[in-house]
Amino acid sequence: MTKDVIALTPRMPDPWAVLAGLLSGGPDKLVGTRGDGAVIQLCDAQGRPLVSVEAPLLVSVEGEAERLLGTTAPPVPYWWTEARATTGVAEAEQLAGAFATRLAALVGGSAWPPDAAGSLAVVKSDGVSVAPEPAAAQPAIDVLTAKVAVVIQDRPVVAMTAWLSDAFRAAAEAGLGLQIVSPAGTTLSPVVRDALGGWPSRWIVQDDRDGYYDGLTGAVLRWQDGAFDPVISPDATEDDPRTPVAAAYQEVHDTGERQLGLTFRMVHPADERLVLGGGLETVWRELTGEPPAGWGTSEPANLPWSPARLTDVAHDRAPEPTWFVAVGNRSRPGIATVRVTRTKAGVEEEVTLAFGYGADEEPPLDALPAAAEALAARHRLQSMLVQLRKARRDVAVPPRFEGPGVPLAFVLGAEEVRAMPGDRARRTPLSEQPVRLGPRTRPALYYPLPGNPSDLAGWQDFETLMRHLKGA
Repeated sequence: MTKDVIALTPRMPDPWAVLAGLLSGGPDKLVGTRGDGAVIQLCDAQGRPLVSVEAPLLVSVEGEAERLLGTTAPPVPYWWTEARATTGVAEAEQLAGAFATRLAALVGGSAWPPDAAGSLAVVKSDGVSVAPEPAAAQPAIDVLTAKVAVVIQDRPVVAMTAWLSDAFRAAAEAGLGLQIVSPAGTTLSPVVRDALGGWPSRWIVQDDRDGYYDGLTGAVLRWQDGAFDPVISPDATEDDPRTPVAAAYQEVHDTGERQLGLTFRMVHPADERLVLGGGLETVWRELTGEPPAGWGTSEPANLPWSPARLTDVAHDRAPEPTWFVAVGNRSRPGIATVRVTRTKAGVEEEVTLAFGYGADEEPPLDALPAAAEALAARHRLQSMLVQLRKARRDVAVPPRFEGPGVPLAFVLGAEEVRAMPGDRARRTPLSEQPVRLGPRTRPALYYPLPGNPSDLAGWQDFETLMRHLKGA
């Protein structure tokens, strides 16, 4: 049974419904809170949590339950209430299932996963105890060592939930890596992939043949010295570690699906009238014909798209940076992350965006120059890189090899062009010269990269261009 159980209900669970769910462990169970009351916990006799329940989240974006859980939710808006059982305690898992079942019975809706729905009777848990602090101190962390915090996630998609976001934050504050363990068949949200960074943080996939392997690199792993690390071949050298690669990671099937990826940065003057998110919406409209469906500060993205509201969130958090995720609708899968940072130059927006396309769908490559021009003219674009790669239409990250993207275009903003000495920005060693975007007196430049999208030649062109622009 999964460690996470979720109740999807058309009505907000009222305090009495939550209390009835918490009584699934009997009236003598201790109840505690964390995060200023945002998390309620059922605890053992020593006060250590058996089940942690997060405050209900109102979801007003269609398709998020389907994307992240593979299930059908009530019509939007609906309430998403998560309960996480302490790992390795069967009674805790039963308590979480009973909690979600009671909640759904009282306010309508359903519990996920379907096999988590249990009896409404009280779960016998007398004498049950759990691991001592500090592992139990953070509800999302299952194992804590001097090197890493380990999180076990048995979900169709490992997403940047509020649970996992707290685990990332706690690990970073403690100077630890975060290692996520999931079963075979699970995919990773691009949001989590981008947040993992480098060693010792990893996505670890359980595998029948090789035991464990890194879902992003394929390296076969073993638990050693307090962390999952690669298996080293006996005849390895410093120059050639010869780490075995899992067989499952190498099982690649070309379905014809592709992703169009864009990474761009904008720098705005620090002005009280500034509205964030406009650049992302502009690109989304140019490439899909409509704005993002929703946004949030975690997954599921729960709020209807609104640049004004996300600007308010960023303003309230300033001068601390703000991060949020935006998603598309089911007809055109898309996901973006935006990081807003206050710097000496002003307010910076860094956007990473990907759209998925099936084998019978063509990415709108002809619309890219218009999207770049709109960014340069209206949103103070600094730079943008566009790539195309073979990857899943649903934009989820599978635990097997997906090749790198091939650069299709690079864009340099008007201020960056103006700062270049002489005509360096306008004349390059590439066969195709840049296209002017915007006013002739202050143009941005769009550099088509003539590499074949089916191979890696585009990277050679991109590297040549970068060396030229840097004056190398």
